Amino acid sequence: MGLSRSFFLASLALIAPFISTASAASLSIAGSSTVYPVTSLAIKKFNETGQGQNVKISLRSTGSSAGFREFCSNKIPLTNASRPISAQEIKQCKQNGVNFIELPIAFDAITVVANQSNSWLNTLTPSELSRLWSKSSQGKVSTWNQVNLDFPEQPIKLCGPGKDSGTFDIFNKAINQSKTNSRTDYKSSEDDDIIVNCVAKNANALGYFGFSYYQNNRSLLKAIRIVNPKGNAILPSVSAVQKEIYQPLSRPLFLYINDLSLRKKTSLRNFITFYLRNVEQLVKQSNYIPLQSATYRLVDSKLYRHILGSSFGGNIPVGMTIGQILQMSFDVHKKPQFR
Repeated sequence: MGLSRSFFLASLALIAPFISTASAASLSIAGSSTVYPVTSLAIKKFNETGQGQNVKISLRSTGSSAGFREFCSNKIPLTNASRPISAQEIKQCKQNGVNFIELPIAFDAITVVANQSNSWLNTLTPSELSRLWSKSSQGKVSTWNQVNLDFPEQPIKLCGPGKDSGTFDIFNKAINQSKTNSRTDYKSSEDDDIIVNCVAKNANALGYFGFSYYQNNRSLLKAIRIVNPKGNAILPSVSAVQKEIYQPLSRPLFLYINDLSLRKKTSLRNFITFYLRNVEQLVKQSNYIPLQSATYRLVDSKLYRHILGSSFGGNIPVGMTIGQILQMSFDVHKKPQFR
């Protein structure tokens, strides 16, 4: 790339033409519960530095959709997201004069989990998952033998994300072909810890959420193998995602940054610079799947150059490989004006 990653990050504070003379004392962040652990750790580490010790940062786990509503209404300068911004959200941002930078920071494996005591459930196919979760199953599929005749005649207890969750959108697009095609008669929450507890307290429960929440609760939960398009039953893992065999429930994770706030607020600029400088370790420590080091250099460049807008055009990439998704995310760099 010619210039080093450290140069990009160090230069960020020098290039903004609208920098204010006073640093903001506080920042507000909301959005994805999946990305929450990574950003929470970034805040903790940033507050331990000289630049961050006097900056108060509030972080709320609201779900990606709720985070985008606040972000596109110009109420917060930064949102976590476990899916790309939608076409409707792009329109809302434009109406409110919000220009943004979209930064992929990690990959995740949406993990389907059962109670640790469950001895008979080990593998599910996408069609069985659809039989469990689709809208047409509401009020009809209530026992496990209705999903698979080999399963026992036991009541099903479903626990999952609410409709403001990006995980909800991605899961239903991948499994039910539409992000709105989901039954509603289940225990729902945008707080993944609530879903963890729901599954942990019921022997017949099933739930889904980000990989980190499974990793942090392995003593309570059992990950289910998902049959991929090649017919192989695959457990979620860092290796499975990197080898692109955990399909169709792999997905990218994002930060969305208000460009004007980034230019004006020293505290935001310092925090984002710190975040990206340490992102690979932050992602690993939060039990998610980091991008390649070379890809993080592209992320730095995207921020440094203030490349605006979404590379996904409002579409949710389902069933795509890591390489395909990252290619889409950075296609903008191939345009002549960014070479």
